[in-house]
Amino acid sequence: MGGTLGKRGVHTGDPGGAHKGDLGSCTWEAGGAHLGGTPRGLGVAPGGLHTLRGGCSWDPRDAHTGGLQVGLHVGVPLPHAWGCWGVSAPCIQQGHPQCACHEPVCNWEAAGGVPRVGPGRPPTLTLCPQWPYCRKHCSYCSFNKYVVPAVDEAAVRACLVREARTLLRLGGVQSVTSVFFGGGTPSLASPHTIAAVLEAAAEAAHLPAGAEVTLEANPSSASPTRLAGFRAAGVNRLSVGVQSLDAAELRLLGREHTVDEARAAVEAARGLFPGRTSIDLLFGLPGQSLEAWARSLEAALGLCDDHLALYQLTLERGTALEARVRRGALPTPPQDLLADMYHTARAVLAAAGFRQYEVSNFARKGALSTHNLSYWRAEQYVGVGPGAHGRFVPWGEGSQQREARVQTPHPDAWMREVQSRGHGTRRRVALSPLEQLEELLALGLRTDEGVTQQRWGRFSPQLPLRAVFGGPGEAMALQQQGWLLLDGRGLRCTPEGLAVLDSLLPALLCQLQRTAGTGGRGTEDAGGQGQEAAGAQGPEAHGGQGMEAAGRQDTEAAGEQGTEAGRGHGP
Repeated sequence: MGGTLGKRGVHTGDPGGAHKGDLGSCTWEAGGAHLGGTPRGLGVAPGGLHTLRGGCSWDPRDAHTGGLQVGLHVGVPLPHAWGCWGVSAPCIQQGHPQCACHEPVCNWEAAGGVPRVGPGRPPTLTLCPQWPYCRKHCSYCSFNKYVVPAVDEAAVRACLVREARTLLRLGGVQSVTSVFFGGGTPSLASPHTIAAVLEAAAEAAHLPAGAEVTLEANPSSASPTRLAGFRAAGVNRLSVGVQSLDAAELRLLGREHTVDEARAAVEAARGLFPGRTSIDLLFGLPGQSLEAWARSLEAALGLCDDHLALYQLTLERGTALEARVRRGALPTPPQDLLADMYHTARAVLAAAGFRQYEVSNFARKGALSTHNLSYWRAEQYVGVGPGAHGRFVPWGEGSQQREARVQTPHPDAWMREVQSRGHGTRRRVALSPLEQLEELLALGLRTDEGVTQQRWGRFSPQLPLRAVFGGPGEAMALQQQGWLLLDGRGLRCTPEGLAVLDSLLPALLCQLQRTAGTGGRGTEDAGGQGQEAAGAQGPEAHGGQGMEAAGRQDTEAAGEQGTEAGRGHGP
């Protein structure tokens, strides 16, 4: 029997159908087990035995069709829990998960010897294109952005497309689960550019119909006509950088838009993207009172859709606003006031039916951002564009280890590099197993679900979560003090602990380093986002740094390559 690969990458059960696109032939047994088929259509014997060396593919339901660069699956259970033929380079181009002796790749179903996927999965990740240009410099923004007289958009578009194709293929990516256009001010790009990048992602890897595609928008470049163009290009979620609904505060921040423009942009976005429009707000501005913040929250609730991202303003050195505060021209917000602002926001939004699913992010009616959740769950992502950051395993180079990557920041230099070699990666660092666990902990604890037992097991199959944090030590003390919970679900902060995560993390990281540094061996390279990530800023928390807790424990990476997370600094 055959199966047709539909738009979402699943077999529709059409008897006799053939795979479309890059996939070759495929057969299914009566019970639904995938028996064969490879991108090149290599032959498969009944029962799933590859008849040619090097043949390997993955079906959309995650059934492993077998095949390593050397050695063949023989249809019998292996003597150890995680089946793994010792090979030096697994099917890199087909996106097979790593297969070294210390890495879990697949297990075998006892009945019939049909290989099944274990913790190693076909490479799926998120894509984070960056548009680095802005029309003006906001007084608080330290992002990688450029204000230029004119932009050669055709040249930038061609480079974004080429780099996306290069890096997705380098990562052996089979499916892009979500896309987030960040910046800079990506709403200054034309819908044509947005569509071209999405088409490149769909060509280089599968982009499922309905995958979350978010674009960050500045209210001054978010007219109804322009937003309709973005929707036609494939955008289905909008993150609007409102930042404040107070005219004086907008002037202090150096924002380009007015309060009326912000309201009009959000209303237009809600009409075009109902239930999928997020707005960003900043608090903790110099001179801002608790009463002024409460008024801003009430105004936001009267305007917003079902998602809000709230950030405590971080005074970044080198910005105009930080310089004014340092000179004494503006007051430094007291820490007690910042804490009161945070707690006020949590109470007001909870009363309005919002769930705080992450330090800085609130949603109701199930409107959580799947893209941003992918960062906090320590999944892979590819950053494309000037200054973009990424975390992925470059299978195409024969590597089996996750890398932290940073693209060349200046647009002109980046374009020259992309034109000459297909991508503009300026820096790449291989991340150790311990670094990935540190990242998993630092990001996962930002969420209300925390670090689940299942996710930890993917990264550290030999050292359970309870073995690290269940014994006497810092984590136990934090549990006894009411800040932390460790149970069958995993490790997570209490609501009170989430508000002070910044102060909890150093002790937890010390305990992890002490325990895993001696007892941990191996993490799932297709998983975490790395130590560099664990140090600086993060997903939907970079920028405004989302509350007290968001201070410095998330990823440098995620802030630059786009989630609303980074939008404390706007577009």
